[in-house]
Amino acid sequence: MMGELIFRNLLHRPLRTIIGVLAIAVEVALVVLVVGLTSGILHETAKRVEGVGADVLVQPSSAGRLMGMTNSPMPAKIKDPLSQLQYVQAVAPVLLQFNSSGGIELVYGIDKSFDEVSGGFVYLQGHAIEESDDLLMDELAAQSKHVKVGQTFKLFNHDWNVVGIVEHGKGSRIFVPLATLQSLSGATDKASLFYVKCTRPEHTEDVIEEIKGILPNYTLTAIKDYVSMMTTTSVPGLNVFVNAMIALAVCIGLLVIFLTMYTTVIERTRDIGVLKSLGANSPFIVRAVLYESASLCVGGIFAGVGLSYLVRAGFLKAFPTLSILITPEWILRAGVIAMVGAIFGASYPAWMASRKDAVEALTFD
Repeated sequence: MMGELIFRNLLHRPLRTIIGVLAIAVEVALVVLVVGLTSGILHETAKRVEGVGADVLVQPSSAGRLMGMTNSPMPAKIKDPLSQLQYVQAVAPVLLQFNSSGGIELVYGIDKSFDEVSGGFVYLQGHAIEESDDLLMDELAAQSKHVKVGQTFKLFNHDWNVVGIVEHGKGSRIFVPLATLQSLSGATDKASLFYVKCTRPEHTEDVIEEIKGILPNYTLTAIKDYVSMMTTTSVPGLNVFVNAMIALAVCIGLLVIFLTMYTTVIERTRDIGVLKSLGANSPFIVRAVLYESASLCVGGIFAGVGLSYLVRAGFLKAFPTLSILITPEWILRAGVIAMVGAIFGASYPAWMASRKDAVEALTFD
């Protein structure tokens, strides 16, 4: 009986039901996409750093979790003592430079030692950097910027020759000669970080201890640890932003459910009077309202998951370099958040319905 009652109530006002489902869907999609966008960008950035193939990352003492957030480049000559350490196979200095034209991205200034550490790029088109104005771009950046080999690309108020399109996954999406970037940024003989490749991965801790002996004031990170550290909780302020967006999504869902169920209870005052006159008690009325709210929420959760994948597909088509990580864990969390908000939002209308006097309800017009 309860199931049929809820089903018919939902079909009685189909437009209102659809609006309620869509509101919950927006709430679920907002939670999933905000978390997916922040965690996806961090995860993808960490995987690209890991993809370089180095074992140790050497950065200035002021370096944070996100690369390029410090304006304290190191002397490039540090490469020499690092290269002479036992168990060190190769060292690659890299100068980082933010580019905010057409999106925020980190450009790598590299030299030939980057190939020694990474094993070299996989060239999909073109060839390696040969001249001071040559530029490499991965296939996702090239697709996003509509750039082809042989074209001129303006970056940092400088005209570059796009000589190669490489497979993505090795640090940055755009690579230029180290010396040229040093000159353009006024960081002559400077580097933002050093990638250190050990002769064998198991020597990583030994190499870190050796580097501490000659560079005690620098930040040293094992690449395998760097990947695990790149989470929303490890970046200052980012977790606050995520929680604020989740709270906003919860408020949207809660208010819509409250308004939907409140107007529903007002509209069905006489129906509630009929139910009470037939012997329905207050708990039955409360359960009916809460179950109807939960049914709306379940429909909204499924619609929200579908909406999340649809929006992600649209974003990835429009912005190929974007990364949105949708995980089962956060789909479940978003569903639980939506359900709790829906039940809480329907609690007062349910209580109000259960308090109605049968006689007064039957005479309500």
